[in-house]
Amino acid sequence: MTREERIVRRIPTRRESWLYAIANLGGSIPYQAFSAVVLFFYTDVKNLNPATAAIIMTIYAIWNALNNPLIGHLSDRTVSRWGRRLVYIRFGMIPFALAFAAIWLVPYDAAEHPVRVALWFLVSIIVFEGLGTAVTVAGHQSLLAEMFPSYQSRVDVAVRMNWIQTVGLFVAGALPPILAEQLGYPVMGLVFALAIVVAYAIGLRGMYEQPSFTPVTTPFFEGVRAVLRNRSFLTVMFAQMMRFVATNTMTSGMFFYVKYSLNGTAAQTTLVLASAFVSAAVMLPVWRRFIAMRFDPRTSMTIVYGTLSIAAVPLFFVRTVEEGIIAAIIVGMPVAGALLLGDVLLADVIDEDETRTGSRREAMIYSVSGAANALSAAITATYFGFIAQLYGYDPLLTTQPTSVGLGFRVFMMSLPMVGGFLAVLVIRFYPIHGERLARLRAFQSTNKTPSFIEGGGADKT
Repeated sequence: MTREERIVRRIPTRRESWLYAIANLGGSIPYQAFSAVVLFFYTDVKNLNPATAAIIMTIYAIWNALNNPLIGHLSDRTVSRWGRRLVYIRFGMIPFALAFAAIWLVPYDAAEHPVRVALWFLVSIIVFEGLGTAVTVAGHQSLLAEMFPSYQSRVDVAVRMNWIQTVGLFVAGALPPILAEQLGYPVMGLVFALAIVVAYAIGLRGMYEQPSFTPVTTPFFEGVRAVLRNRSFLTVMFAQMMRFVATNTMTSGMFFYVKYSLNGTAAQTTLVLASAFVSAAVMLPVWRRFIAMRFDPRTSMTIVYGTLSIAAVPLFFVRTVEEGIIAAIIVGMPVAGALLLGDVLLADVIDEDETRTGSRREAMIYSVSGAANALSAAITATYFGFIAQLYGYDPLLTTQPTSVGLGFRVFMMSLPMVGGFLAVLVIRFYPIHGERLARLRAFQSTNKTPSFIEGGGADKT
């Protein structure tokens, strides 16, 4: 088949783009709530030992790293009447929502039943993660590079996704303190579970798969090896992992930080988090216009990671909730850039991989990246356990030592600052820039599916 005989890829309409973006709420709400609240809930509310909680979160991260590539591989190979991506959303969204709700329905308190609480915590989050990977990564996320074939369309939908995701981040990050205080954590979990199903049910009305794309037949370990030998992917993966170390630390630590470092209330925690989310929403079009559309992706992400590292510094020095709000606004600025450009960068990696192999491995690439990002949760949880023990935090104490406030200041600043700095160093090795990027953009601009390998032979898999 000649270059001219390639099949034109369908471009989504504005309506389909918005519906795809709305479905992002189905993933952002549960994962943001999980990241922001789960450690606080199980330690400060259910009185689980912080060291035990850290071990469980590390096991969760390892499980995440193992199941992500396997589920991504299954999605890339799936053949069904509902496609290879949409089938996971269509039939997985309700079990995923129920698994999320189960996390908050633990009927025990660790003060009397520490083993039961620990087991509930472990089992519920493992089930939640497996189902969540199938729906959010193998389903929704893997469709982005397929539905939106050009850089312009990806940046545009990324802005829409992240405007909507900012709403999800606010709902899931800022509202839990109020919902939990007024209704309790179990009801909060059920309310958010319903939101998951509604978001995906709406989003499915605008999602489709390119008819010219066919499932890959690469064996699992060969596929993993191929992805892990891809320099473009490896640099993005490690940089994103360090970015998630930074943002996960700030998100998971905010409840402790406001309560013990700023002497704030649950309602004030909502205000601080809301300030970060509003800041991120306002900054999205700014990042798009002045950074993403003016610089190449490598330069843009260098700016994102560098400013993220610097933005964490004020969190150590603020002393009041009002100052905390200002610090949160500063943090929200680079977070907007990270939200906007992260998936766009991976989409370029997927396109380049296709020009070399002739296969679309979206789910495998996104899922291996997700596995690495899961390890960031293990880093954050381990550091949390270390800081909690070092500065004397004990959830069974009615009054915490004064050193605890300092400990959570250190937690909120140090790891994000280091994570952002390391991300800057790693992303400089990202090879898709200059002439190589120009060739890829030229391929994207044809908006067609290749029937050949750029610079190589046919894909034997």
